[in-house]
Amino acid sequence: MDLQLKDKVIIVTGGSKGIGLGIVESLIKEGAIPVIITRNKESIDEVMQTYEESGEELFAVVAELTVPEQCKNAVQTVVDKYGRIDGLVNNAGVNDSVGLENGNYEDFMQSLKRNVVHYYLMAQYALPELKKSKGSIVNIGSKTADTGQGGTSGYAASNGGRNALTREWAVELLPYSIRVNAVIVAECYTPLYEKWISTFADKEEKLEAITKNIPFEKRMTTAEEIGDTVAFLLSSKSSHTTGQLLYVDGGYTHLDRALE
Repeated sequence: MDLQLKDKVIIVTGGSKGIGLGIVESLIKEGAIPVIITRNKESIDEVMQTYEESGEELFAVVAELTVPEQCKNAVQTVVDKYGRIDGLVNNAGVNDSVGLENGNYEDFMQSLKRNVVHYYLMAQYALPELKKSKGSIVNIGSKTADTGQGGTSGYAASNGGRNALTREWAVELLPYSIRVNAVIVAECYTPLYEKWISTFADKEEKLEAITKNIPFEKRMTTAEEIGDTVAFLLSSKSSHTTGQLLYVDGGYTHLDRALE
């Protein structure tokens, strides 16, 4: 299916690795021009080198998204380079384990800045260009907003905020024909997930204990599957879809664990 994304300029925050990179790769396959915005210069350099060697076009901006001025400058850099923005994927964030018992006010506020405040800032700064292009916004969220996890109040609250902002923006931006949706992730195997699994004495046993509870095919979601769904939501093929939370999780969040 041609998603008609060729030459569309799409910002992807946190797009240099993990789920973000999966999104970038899906966009490249569709002929779009992804713009990675992240603070991780080393990972950007690796991605840029890989795709420049294959002749694919993408762009990158180094920015610390917890700093409002850097969010603003990153968006302006994209506009200066391409003269437009056709889509925004808010993806950057970290499950930083700021809980009730292992955190404080400062930690909690910093977690919100890492995980939801820049979603608002990036959307606000990109909005003038999205109005011109009648572009689309996709927010990446986590099941923690629905299920909880324990010991991660900041991240869970941020993901609840991401879901609420998705619905709020879908309403606010109706007059401009800007669609806003979210993709909710549960268990997706990424380098960060690998790092977490490796903290357990028997990581293979821990991984098996998790995957056996994923209803569909008893396996992790891939970054490619997230990326392909995001590409669809950014495209005109989903032209009457807005304000939706799509759970790309093999049924993990909502299906009965007793199914097996």
